[in-house]
Amino acid sequence: MNLPTDNTSIPIQSRKADHIRICLEEDVQCQEITNGLERYRFTHCCLPELDREDIDIKTRFFGKTLNAPLLISSMTGGTEQAKMINQRLAAVAQTYKLAMGVGSQRVAVEKPQVADTFAVRQFAPDILLFANVGAVQLNYKYGLDQCLQIIDMLEADALILHINPLQEFIQPRGDTNFRGLLDKIDKLCSKLPVPVIAKEVGNGISATMTEKLLAVGVRAIDVAGAGGTSWAKVEGERAENALQRRLGRTFADWGIPTADCITSIRAIAPHVPLIASGGLRHGLDVAKAIALGADIAGLAMPFLKAAVESETALQDLAEVLIAEITTVLFCTGNTNLSELKHSNSLQIIQ
Repeated sequence: MNLPTDNTSIPIQSRKADHIRICLEEDVQCQEITNGLERYRFTHCCLPELDREDIDIKTRFFGKTLNAPLLISSMTGGTEQAKMINQRLAAVAQTYKLAMGVGSQRVAVEKPQVADTFAVRQFAPDILLFANVGAVQLNYKYGLDQCLQIIDMLEADALILHINPLQEFIQPRGDTNFRGLLDKIDKLCSKLPVPVIAKEVGNGISATMTEKLLAVGVRAIDVAGAGGTSWAKVEGERAENALQRRLGRTFADWGIPTADCITSIRAIAPHVPLIASGGLRHGLDVAKAIALGADIAGLAMPFLKAAVESETALQDLAEVLIAEITTVLFCTGNTNLSELKHSNSLQIIQ
């Protein structure tokens, strides 16, 4: 069932285009806060007693095998440029057997003519693929029917509900009614045919919120911690008045660092499927996140920049990330990701 288009939905496509442009052209990275991973260092093993050919970085997530613990994080959709980006991302995900999420599909529900900018399954028939919509939309006429439409549009393996109160508060005409969402998420999780992933957008998910989300049926957490792209800054760049610009600057470094999200969540939920994202920029970051307890790691900005450049740039990036993760395992004496997690080779710097 499609929703009627109202005045608030008119700017969605231009907003999508703005987000891509601003992320690529403006300095919207966190400055004062980091992802926290720089506080950790691997203990080098000078004699690993391994052949590189012994190393296996495959993993399983939601029943599918990934050749590397990598998620191409949710980014975009709804415009012709976004269509090109998503198709290139899907192709590289298929080639290297990585997981992938798309950007919020709200625009495709309200404007069905742009649904093809998200529909990447034909380019990636085997990958772990995540649909995506804002959790707050459950307070703005969205429900089971719209979520099923979003899942079917992608033939998705899971649905990401992204949670973004700071972004919505600063965004011009943002959706700011977050009241009663846990109850609505509970009802949705009980009826959907695929698991639900709760994901922040760069400000982090705490252990306390994780407990509440798991209690209502959320099956996995994507921490999306602070330390990477600041969506407060992004929306500040789109500001329509001085107040919005001021809020974007004031809250540019708001949130929980990614590393802190991982460790605190693992302390209270040792077995929940956990995705680390938020400011990860290379394979060493990925390996640190895995060693801290994440199951897979999501990157957005590096994949966005490569996708805009060329298909070759994307392939090069995938191979570099895989090589960097493999290097960490080789130089810590671990043959697989499970060994890395349990090796105690990652130490906090005192």
